[in-house]
Amino acid sequence: MHKNRTRVVCLAMLAMALATLGLAGGASAKLVGEFTRFQNCPWKTAGVERCLHSVTSGGTFILGNKTVTIDKEVTLQGGYTEPTEEGPEAGFSKFFAATNGVTLSKASLAVPGGLLGIVPPESSPPLVKLLSKFFFENSLTGVNSTMELAKPATDIRISELNLALGEGVTLKLPVRIKLDNPFLGKNCYVGSSTTPIKLELRPDTTSPPAPNKPITGNPGTVTFLEKARILRLSGVELVDNAWSAPTATGCGGLLAFLVNPIINTQVGLPAAAGKNTAILKNTVHTTTSFALKKVDEENP
Repeated sequence: MHKNRTRVVCLAMLAMALATLGLAGGASAKLVGEFTRFQNCPWKTAGVERCLHSVTSGGTFILGNKTVTIDKEVTLQGGYTEPTEEGPEAGFSKFFAATNGVTLSKASLAVPGGLLGIVPPESSPPLVKLLSKFFFENSLTGVNSTMELAKPATDIRISELNLALGEGVTLKLPVRIKLDNPFLGKNCYVGSSTTPIKLELRPDTTSPPAPNKPITGNPGTVTFLEKARILRLSGVELVDNAWSAPTATGCGGLLAFLVNPIINTQVGLPAAAGKNTAILKNTVHTTTSFALKKVDEENP
């Protein structure tokens, strides 16, 4: 409890510091120093009060019976409003897309075992693991997975208070997973705009249905940058293992009616809630549109 109060006080201090910066702004922004990471935030858009730049640099994504290690950086960036005060989304802010069109960057991650799903036991000798990768995860038999937004950025929801407290759902993210392989075609997806994978990521402990068991994230460590105008959270771990995943669609092009069932069997789809897990290790930076307007004024 004391830790949570400290985090809230820190966030309040940040808000007070930002409130003194004024509202002046020029026609075009020249961001400098730590502010450059917010260059794609739509801070001039009406209603946008704050900016987010979050980089996932590690973690694990378990979809059905496939486990993918996050070994490439994925960036979530954009702006968001003040939180809604009433209704089912009370406490959550509406998100706005990054100005460069890349709200959620795409990182192609290798699926262990590739198209055939053959993965040697963890206890196997290094040579066996190497040969397995060579034969089953090459350019023909390998499969890569890429997380993409399944809906517009305005469907993303964020709770800055929960992030500050280090408890509760912090980020609601509707996504789909693209599976890439020469035999799967260009439109092989798990999830869609009508049936997205709905991640509800949190820094505290989950309460998933069986067979999954509770897992615990990490709210991270607070640091202030640029004279307390930027809040950085290092070591943030957002988790969710209570989400479900639909069947794969569009795999194999004209042969989708044959290929889709094969992929669904290989991956274990549809996968009910309690059979999937997302663990995202992040470094999060936030600031406000007020701060960016001031930097713009200072650097014409």
